[in-house]
Amino acid sequence: MEHESGGMPRLGDEEQLLWEHVQMLWEIARRRETAPVRKLLHPDYSGWVTGLDKPHDFEAAVASVGPDSPRILRYRLQPLEVTVFDHEVGVVHYRYEADVEAAGGGSQMIAGRWTEVYKRRGRGWLMISVSGGPDGMR
Repeated sequence: MEHESGGMPRLGDEEQLLWEHVQMLWEIARRRETAPVRKLLHPDYSGWVTGLDKPHDFEAAVASVGPDSPRILRYRLQPLEVTVFDHEVGVVHYRYEADVEAAGGGSQMIAGRWTEVYKRRGRGWLMISVSGGPDGMR
């Protein structure tokens, strides 16, 4: 498994921990593990993928990393801005590139951007929303 994070902006301690959380979520998605995702999403989670007609909910987010989703072979994350507000809310803007398993074998490269919103839970974070997705979607 190959992955990397490039172009890291200078982050404070809270922001660094939040960015590490984002990276951990990508690793969980790469392994297609739904149980940890269920624990890391807020129960009222709502997100919107660019190009889709409407927002999605908690169960759709869990399914997006499950065994029926395309397998992530490699990925690269590029943080653009990571902000923690009043030690309670975190917002992460980043770009990604990923090689995913294509239907019928082989791989397909996708690239895009995400904005993710988190709420503090103890020393960790719960994802409450995302917006973004693959480039080229309208």
